[in-house]
Amino acid sequence: MTRVWKCVLLLTAALGISHARCTSANQPGKATVDMNGKTITIDYCAPSMRGRHIFGGAGALQPDNSIWRAGADSATSLHTDADLTFPGGVHVPKGDYTLYIALNTGKWDLVISKQTGQWGINRDGSTSLEKAQEVGRVHLSMGKPSAPVELYKITLSPGKLEFAWENVTASTTFTAK
Repeated sequence: MTRVWKCVLLLTAALGISHARCTSANQPGKATVDMNGKTITIDYCAPSMRGRHIFGGAGALQPDNSIWRAGADSATSLHTDADLTFPGGVHVPKGDYTLYIALNTGKWDLVISKQTGQWGINRDGSTSLEKAQEVGRVHLSMGKPSAPVELYKITLSPGKLEFAWENVTASTTFTAK
């Protein structure tokens, strides 16, 4: 039986099949959009609020002025069959990436990294983001949902990427070629 599982794992890796590695406390999430005949997919682990204070201020799960893995458990992954361009001239060639969010007080940035396959944080709780692997940073437009968002959600629609959790939404636009 062990030999069968090894074959399955090797085949999955060889075919480039990806999915978020989530613990039992978090749900796997996926956001997908087709633009100009090309697919863009984000795989992530979706945590729930479960009565916790998530962003900003004392006692927040995700403190201000830190780097967040844009989800829970394994780092959030982006696969794009298209070349993407984000505001500020950030160009992301087709391929595989990891997404993080720089939680600057009141002003967040999407961080796109060439490094892939890592867990979202190191054993000591620090970020797994390596500055040298960054493709770029994109300023996110901040907003508030009409009601608190219990389950973290990433949404992709043609030309728009949005993150929503607790009392925060953060979004950006992009083009695909």
